Amino acid sequence: MRKLVRVTTSDISLSTLLRGQLGFLNQYFEVVAVSADTGLSDGVRKREGIRVINIPIEREISLAKDLRSLYLLYRLLRKEKPSILHANTPKGSLLAMTAGWAARIPHRIYLVTGLRFQGEQGVLKLILKTMERITCHFATLVIPEGTGVKKALQSEHITKKPLHVLHYGNITGKDTSYFSIENTEQQYGSREAFRQELGFNADDFVFIFIGRIVKDKGINELASSLRRLRPEYPHLKLLLVGWWESEADSISSDNDTFLRQDEGTRYVGYQDDIRPYLMAADALVFPSYREGFPNVILEAGSMGLPSIVTDINGCNEVIKNGVNGHIIPPRDETALYEAMRQWINDPSAIRKMSESSRRVIQERYEQKDVWNALLKMYQSLEI
Repeated sequence: MRKLVRVTTSDISLSTLLRGQLGFLNQYFEVVAVSADTGLSDGVRKREGIRVINIPIEREISLAKDLRSLYLLYRLLRKEKPSILHANTPKGSLLAMTAGWAARIPHRIYLVTGLRFQGEQGVLKLILKTMERITCHFATLVIPEGTGVKKALQSEHITKKPLHVLHYGNITGKDTSYFSIENTEQQYGSREAFRQELGFNADDFVFIFIGRIVKDKGINELASSLRRLRPEYPHLKLLLVGWWESEADSISSDNDTFLRQDEGTRYVGYQDDIRPYLMAADALVFPSYREGFPNVILEAGSMGLPSIVTDINGCNEVIKNGVNGHIIPPRDETALYEAMRQWINDPSAIRKMSESSRRVIQERYEQKDVWNALLKMYQSLEI
């Protein structure tokens, strides 16, 4: 059986992003996963039935540690001798593709899930772009996660290699039988009961945001829009799901204070299972500045939620205006305010888009179809 090594920077990606996919592929290849250990690796081993080898890999740039990680990856690949090496996440991919080239691994696949240089300036942007160029140079096959990522790789002159998006894009797709109202209600009870647990009334209009609560996710614009809407729409509620970060990419102090004190905002922190929270909401709002191909939009759509998103990679590939959501310019507080206001005033349009939202995910991003497209690509590679 041919050996496949999958590399991610952290085992968080193995545990969440690649959940189930590694076990599926293990039916056709001997799958070995490699990542840094944050405490989730044992769970991945048991769930997927594969070997997981831990190598320390730092997410941020750290020359001494990165060189050590590079050496450890090279030594591992020389020992394992896989026919296919496949990496995603920026740092893990840079080290894996470089080590794979040095170890003479025949097929080195870089699946580009996001471009960290987008939104950066100056020297840091140059460094990040150079890292992407090196990663692509040492890969034998570069796969952009979506059309937006493909266009960015081309327009920024990152690589001249042929670029082809698998299926309709996204790294793993969504299991719409799992992400469904019926499945979620069986586990958590009715939508109405769960809304009551969260403190929402039957006539409340609930927007949900899921992600890191930071500036680059558009939280400043979201908070400012909510401030303007609150006096006019007391039944407007916001459900915040995710880590509240307080470092370099933090939101403004005024907006931070507002969201923490606003009686109409319910913060529930990071959740392993976001399905009941999506079930409790009426629409997703996701005003991010940059993405690769955000899974939260697929998950919301699977649960029948339309989405307000920004005109960025991934978001504008899933959402079509008036069909399953609304697209606005990034960093545009007024556009976000107007879109949210329009949706609150027109619940019939929300119901119509809700019906289309799930259908779009089932037709284009069903998990089994994405996995089978990946498997077909692997099997097409010559031994």
